[in-house]
Amino acid sequence: MKPKLITDTKAQISAEMIILLAALIAIVLVIVTQMQKTTAKANKSVEGTADKIFDKIDDID
Repeated sequence: MKPKLITDTKAQISAEMIILLAALIAIVLVIVTQMQKTTAKANKSVEGTADKIFDKIDDID
């Protein structure tokens, strides 16, 4: 039979690990969301620049 102190310590460590894991997942989700927003802005910018370049190419002909 294990002493109660060891069982309580393991339970405390497990609870802390769950809290830490939840915090890490939340941070990763925030970073991914920010990266998606940045990618969307960059995509719009590239599309606009490409359109301008193609318009200039059409003007050359």
